[in-house]
Amino acid sequence: MEVMIQRGAGIDVHKKLLVVCLLIFSGNKSKKFKKRFGTFKADLIELRDWLVSEGCTHVVMESTSVYWMPVYEILEGHVEIVVGNAQHIKNVPGRKSDENDAAWLAKLLCFGLIRNSFVPPKPLRHLRQLTRFRQSMIKTATQQKNRIHGVLETGNIKLGSVASDIFGTSGTEMLEALVEGKLKPAAMAQFARQKMKEKIPELTLALDGTMTDHHRNLLRMEMSMHDKIDASLAEVELVMTEAASPYNKLLERLDMIPGINWLAGIGVIAEIGVDMSVWGIASRLTAWAGLCPGSHESAGKRRKVGVRKGNPHLKRLMIQIATAAVKKNGAHYQYKYQQLAKRRGHRRAIVAIARIILTTIFYMISRGTDYAEVGLPVSRPVNREREANRFVSKLQQLGFNVSLSPAANG
Repeated sequence: MEVMIQRGAGIDVHKKLLVVCLLIFSGNKSKKFKKRFGTFKADLIELRDWLVSEGCTHVVMESTSVYWMPVYEILEGHVEIVVGNAQHIKNVPGRKSDENDAAWLAKLLCFGLIRNSFVPPKPLRHLRQLTRFRQSMIKTATQQKNRIHGVLETGNIKLGSVASDIFGTSGTEMLEALVEGKLKPAAMAQFARQKMKEKIPELTLALDGTMTDHHRNLLRMEMSMHDKIDASLAEVELVMTEAASPYNKLLERLDMIPGINWLAGIGVIAEIGVDMSVWGIASRLTAWAGLCPGSHESAGKRRKVGVRKGNPHLKRLMIQIATAAVKKNGAHYQYKYQQLAKRRGHRRAIVAIARIILTTIFYMISRGTDYAEVGLPVSRPVNREREANRFVSKLQQLGFNVSLSPAANG
């Protein structure tokens, strides 16, 4: 096999230790140099200086948790860095040691057998950290709301059974009144606004519970924590918006797509970047996002397998976008979803819509075009005889005798 890289290094990354193997080829011969380094900044700079002094041109690491990121930051701009998927480059069992792992990585690198993972430029990496932090904050906020629901249930307050959202304006005022414990249920129910006013009798019954001082104190602390999380979430979104300001024109175009708002657009850009040439074709991007079915063929037989794992952050975001897009009346995505859901069910249809939207985003960014809504297909005239025969055949399969006669207004 032909050597692709003459001087390459493999780094086995750990939390406190880096094991490095530098492989240098000269004709048909090769030399190995192995060293160990710490993970402090001074150690990483020492590693970088050693690799540069030895003429190393390429370095490979496994994408192990977040431990590879500081190494990437220090080496970036000095050597070509390849970040490989750990599942794709496992060593032969029975030869497991840090030195052997580093040597194996270096060997695969020099022979061009490692596919580089997508690592966006530094500004987008920082933006990605913000968007993922926001997602974790949303999850935390949901957990906090569930805890408040739990406190209410233990106090026999059934507010969540009547109001669809107890954290709206009306619900929040009722919760604050419950914490104070001064108003009676009928008075607290009067905080209802707009459509909730129709539920005042039910709200009166729901707010008549067995709240004690213990429940009120616990609810007060839980509400305080909820407010802090909401404030932190608002701060994160503000910082995200400022960090994404260089991409405002692109975000305005993405905002035209049904299901995508400004924050969702920032999340998509942070995950896939703004240079579509790194993906080449749209199907490679959708496969990386985990929105394409996997393949399993053996002995000429194909097995049905689900979608790939892909990027969990992008996949979750695209599913949320698709779920919102299919709710827009008159949109192409809604029509397409309805057609797919009849045959494949809701879950598969939503994944398919998410894949279509991501493909649309790919072409919008790569071609620099705006979103154009696809017109709904013109309904064809119904062949009455064929449709009638189809229904008759279906009923006969179910064991019914069917005879047809034309209606009087026929």
